[in-house]
Amino acid sequence: MFKHLFKLIWNKRKQNFLLITEILVSFMVIFAIFSLIVNYYQNYKKPMGFEYDKVWVINYNNNTGISNIDSLNLFFETLRKNIVAAPQVEEASYSSANIPLSANTTSNSIDYKNHHLNGVNGYTVGDTYAKVLNMEILEGRWFGSEDAVGKTHAVVINNSLRTELFGKGKAIGELLGDKDDRMRIVGVVGDVKAKGDYQAPGYAIYNRLDTGAVRWVSKLLVKVSPTADAAFESQLYKSTANFMKNSNIEIERLTDKRKSANSLTLVPMIILLVVASFLIINVALGLFGVLWYNINKRKGEIGLRRAIGASGNSVSSQLVTESMILATLALIIGTFFAIQFPLLNVFNLAASVYIIAIILSVVFIYVLVLACSLYPGKQAAAILPAVALHEE
Repeated sequence: MFKHLFKLIWNKRKQNFLLITEILVSFMVIFAIFSLIVNYYQNYKKPMGFEYDKVWVINYNNNTGISNIDSLNLFFETLRKNIVAAPQVEEASYSSANIPLSANTTSNSIDYKNHHLNGVNGYTVGDTYAKVLNMEILEGRWFGSEDAVGKTHAVVINNSLRTELFGKGKAIGELLGDKDDRMRIVGVVGDVKAKGDYQAPGYAIYNRLDTGAVRWVSKLLVKVSPTADAAFESQLYKSTANFMKNSNIEIERLTDKRKSANSLTLVPMIILLVVASFLIINVALGLFGVLWYNINKRKGEIGLRRAIGASGNSVSSQLVTESMILATLALIIGTFFAIQFPLLNVFNLAASVYIIAIILSVVFIYVLVLACSLYPGKQAAAILPAVALHEE
């Protein structure tokens, strides 16, 4: 049976080659889409790693006109304490521009012994940053005023960076960086999805905001109570603007920034899905048209088979099986290329993402080819032998 089918396929190899190519291209496109979907879904299932629903961001221009660094530090610490003193504020902390759920990114490289790691997100934050975002301390502690002096400056790393650099070994107290810039790890925190629900946390290192960095920081994260409303936001804006008379003040909410961050991820995906949908429709119509054309060209063959006793179901099964064999040939080639992605660690995604995407793509192509071949196969089964042979 299969030997005969392969012989029929080989005899029409030029026509079938185009069909196999079409299925192959469709498989690769579907594989790319499923890879993105699986990656986004796996990231979505991970916890955010911080609380954002009651955190506001005060953006300001650092135009104080104060040149003395000690006076500048006193100025900003006074502002922070005044804001925390409000009854509807629980805590506040200064931060660099790359706050969670923002479009800003500061990427650094980290050296540890012979390990050089690129793409580490660097944050410069205050001593109360972890309390504002309610971050989970997994090991050690968060840095504080006791870390203001010393030959090395204290840093906190996230769990992903800890696993990459130390595995299951000791991390607290280890030194990072080169001889000119030594950083001492004092704590490890849980991973934070700083770019939205669908993006991986990545590696992160948190540097303590020292006196020298105050003059270029322009963000103040404020954790408010559940009773804080628009009226309090207006009051907070006025009090901050009165204190910083030469600055432009803007207040944002991390809940709004989360929606924006998710939109930046989902909109390109939706556009890709729309384009892929048109491709799938074209492939389905192409498969349907080719199979329909084959039936009309093979009426004599089908009529002869019916005349010597072949049932309609056997004729239909032959055409459907031929289509599935062509799909299998295309999928063997496509899977060979797709399996290179996890082997070569392309795009630095987990191997499970690609494996699941390959399985889903194979199932999708088989279902698509089966759906496109069932109706033409049914039409072939309905051909009467006398009519087919008469036309020939």
